[in-house]
Amino acid sequence: MKKTVFSIAATVALTGAFATSVSAEEYKINKGDTLWSISQKYNVSVDQLKSWNDLNSNLIYPNQRLTVSSESSQSTTKQQSTSNHSSTYTVKSGDTLWGIAQKHGISLDQLMAWNNLSSSLIHPGDQFKVNGKAVPASQPAASTQNSNSTATHTSTKSQASENNVVKEFTAEATAYTAYCTGCSGVTATGVDLRANPNQKVIAVDPNVIPLGSKVYVEGYGTAIAADTGGAIKGNRIDVFIPERSDALAFGRKSVKVQVLSN
Repeated sequence: MKKTVFSIAATVALTGAFATSVSAEEYKINKGDTLWSISQKYNVSVDQLKSWNDLNSNLIYPNQRLTVSSESSQSTTKQQSTSNHSSTYTVKSGDTLWGIAQKHGISLDQLMAWNNLSSSLIHPGDQFKVNGKAVPASQPAASTQNSNSTATHTSTKSQASENNVVKEFTAEATAYTAYCTGCSGVTATGVDLRANPNQKVIAVDPNVIPLGSKVYVEGYGTAIAADTGGAIKGNRIDVFIPERSDALAFGRKSVKVQVLSN
């Protein structure tokens, strides 16, 4: 939306940097690390990291040490893994659909489809299907990184079979939200993201992906290329995520992108 939308990538250091492992139980933060990247490295959830380290936000700092595993935390991880394999999840205060999907290693599209949701509005006490056994046609991932990769691959194959893929490539993806001081929340093509928070939109380089194209993004789903950004050049995209905390957790990652013909 031509510099009118707040980009998470602009407020955090690059997440591609690596941190230094201190021991089997601690992790020393380097510039560029995020809770999300550390959780993926140690195959734990962001919520677990925050709980083990008494963190009230996603903010972390270089040289800070985080507990990433211990006898007690391994027990928690085991419980988390068991929870991830259960067929339902009860919404707690502060949960978001994106956060629930990430916690169970599935995509937001899968979670919404299994529960017939047309809106991201949820309430504490709601119960959602979060395991593919409840929906045999789909195979969501378990809590491990390898299982997550398998589920994403299955979803991508399914998407490709239903649509004609015009172009496929790997892109560097970051996330942004529609709220910041001075931001209008309106994309370059006129989509009002504040009025339509459930709209799947990505910012692209029009020389790579024409504006208005339908695009499938691995781990995000099918979106419309409806926005641009000063830092979005070449094989880079910015995915719109309504909640700022979820956009921060998304971080920076490489994803498969398919430009579709319909």
